[in-house]
Amino acid sequence: MPCAEAGRLSPRQVVRAGLCIGCGGCVSGDEAAMRPNAYGLLQPAGPRSFMNRPTERLGRTCPFSPQARDEDALAQALFPDAPHADGRIGRFRAAYVGHAAEGDFRMEGSSGGLVTWTAVELLRRGLVDAVAHVGAVEGRGEDEPFFAYRLSRTEAEVRRRAKSRYYPIEMSAVLQEIHRAPGRYAVVGVPCFVKAVHLLRAEDPVLRERIAFTLGLFCGHMKSARMVESFAWQMGERVEQVEAVDFRAKDPDRPANWYAARIGLRSGGERRQDWWHFVDGDWGAGFFQSPACDFCDDVVAETADVSFGDAWVEPYSSDGRGTNVVVVRSARAHALIQAAIAEGRLALEPVDADFVHRTQAAGFRQRREGLALRLAGRRGLRPRKRVAPVALRLPLRRRIVYRLRARIAAWSHRVFWLARRLERPGLYTRWAAAALALYQGVTYSRGRIGAAADRILGRVERG
Repeated sequence: MPCAEAGRLSPRQVVRAGLCIGCGGCVSGDEAAMRPNAYGLLQPAGPRSFMNRPTERLGRTCPFSPQARDEDALAQALFPDAPHADGRIGRFRAAYVGHAAEGDFRMEGSSGGLVTWTAVELLRRGLVDAVAHVGAVEGRGEDEPFFAYRLSRTEAEVRRRAKSRYYPIEMSAVLQEIHRAPGRYAVVGVPCFVKAVHLLRAEDPVLRERIAFTLGLFCGHMKSARMVESFAWQMGERVEQVEAVDFRAKDPDRPANWYAARIGLRSGGERRQDWWHFVDGDWGAGFFQSPACDFCDDVVAETADVSFGDAWVEPYSSDGRGTNVVVVRSARAHALIQAAIAEGRLALEPVDADFVHRTQAAGFRQRREGLALRLAGRRGLRPRKRVAPVALRLPLRRRIVYRLRARIAAWSHRVFWLARRLERPGLYTRWAAAALALYQGVTYSRGRIGAAADRILGRVERG
């Protein structure tokens, strides 16, 4: 692609290459807009003059562009005095595990309540005038999305929009609002969105001045809007009847990693079901994953002032109240957190990079050795990554796991599209159940079953 080689990209090139994550950075302030495609993933849409126009600016600001600065370069510029650097979690000042001890932040959040607590604290201290984060679309119509980026200017607004949202969202509207209204802002986002914000700040002096803090969320991958529809189908409801969605309904009497989804109905009732009862409820299998996520190497939001994830190691993963792992990078964020620890408002204990890595071990495998394999087989536009594109000498089972995830991600979009079009939910659920059984059989089988699988796979590998 000559335009890409010359440092210029068009929106259509990014979309066709499967590298658009739907962040909305390319349409903010332009004549185009973000629209859902047939698979429920957000993409730029506009006139041909926009979609086909290659620009150097898009080459520099798209988070999956081959020309954009990578996370190491951005972190070096953002946090030059951070005392620690780790090849897995990036540059940082300190890392912690724990939860918000103040009020009911912990119980109101999906995990330990620290994302909401930090956003509220920034407002309380006057360090920002508003927080850009994702919340439910209140009073939504049937054709409107369930969630969207909003600006919260009060503590009540921030707290009302707490919790995790596994749903496609984009930032163009809030970026335009930040442009229009002077003030200082914090932006909450997954790693690629935070990266996009910093790439845009480098190009735009208004955003550079007004976006004062970034709060990052550890990320496994982004989902399409079809996951909500699938969950509704499996709970016996049509998505048109769903008013609200809670992807992680908290129950302090159950382990934190026992996810349960809850949907509120327009009729006033609700349905609730554990994720493991959904045919597509195994997160690692990759159902409804955005294609761009296959080319991400940032698990822990390495360019954010402070980032937050779930502590998926014992004894924390069994604590149904929720526990965060926190990576602090900027001096301002560290001072904020240290003061709150001293005041007893945060219950945090220091940990090291190895601990952070263990809490997200599966995600790091997918975005290190799995990414190396995917890059080695990549054709066409290739994003700049810090992982070398090599075919690693992995056990056959591991290679099959990575390939199965990619196939499930791709085919879940297609099969659901067909089932939706034919109004035959069973077409999708039967396929998904079979795909999940195959994936889990290869991935998790142990003992005699696992040994037998390894012998069979070994014979296949030897021909």
